[in-house]
Amino acid sequence: MQRVREGTPARFSARVEYDGTDFAGFQVQPGKRTVQGVLEAALARLGDGVEQRVDGAGRTDAGVHALAQVIGFTYAGRLAEAELGKALDALLPPDLSVGRLQRVAAGFQPRYAARYREYRYTVWNGPRSPVRERFALGVRTPLDTAAMARAGSVFVGRHDFRSFGAGDRSPVRTVSAVRVRREGRLVTIDVRADSFLRGMVRRIVAVLLEVGLGTMDETAVRAALAGSGPALAGSAAPAKGLCLRRVALGRRTSLANGEHEER
Repeated sequence: MQRVREGTPARFSARVEYDGTDFAGFQVQPGKRTVQGVLEAALARLGDGVEQRVDGAGRTDAGVHALAQVIGFTYAGRLAEAELGKALDALLPPDLSVGRLQRVAAGFQPRYAARYREYRYTVWNGPRSPVRERFALGVRTPLDTAAMARAGSVFVGRHDFRSFGAGDRSPVRTVSAVRVRREGRLVTIDVRADSFLRGMVRRIVAVLLEVGLGTMDETAVRAALAGSGPALAGSAAPAKGLCLRRVALGRRTSLANGEHEER
């Protein structure tokens, strides 16, 4: 078991899981409870009060969940790797957990190391269900998931997504997959891309839901993507149905300056 020599900085990565319901997002915000803030406070307790920044692969917004967010941080305390992981997880609240730690290179940054991210949006397409709808959007009207799947293919490829995300000086992104599936009354929408504009997945979902309800078609989706103004006047699906479910690490060929992750 590797032991970090006290006072010698070591870089670690880990996957964290959280229920985003009671978090104001991943990124630190003054006076608000955030995932990054809670993690940094716990690490400070384990490092004799010394604050250490925690970096994430995606900056999820308030109410968005994660099954496999990737973080990176530097630690210079006395605990060994396995001990540090257990101690850190023990200090975290019930809605946030950290997996096994791994030593990484000193310059490791999850945001730049991520080859792609995959988000899942969950819809409960049935009668009101308080338990299911804690992590899913409830839609009572039957959805045409086949039409949604066809419309989802419009987003696949490299496009200018400025009409589906908050202002960004580099709005071009590469979406590698959009999958719409139904299992009984549960509908899932998976979107995989190299990176995302702020709000991009939830705005894509909002448009696909309109297709499923019959108020938009594939042609209208193409027009919305090509448009210069916000699609559906900027409407986005509620945050509670969105979850960062996978971050694939590996070599990336490029990353545009100023990119933002899905919030």
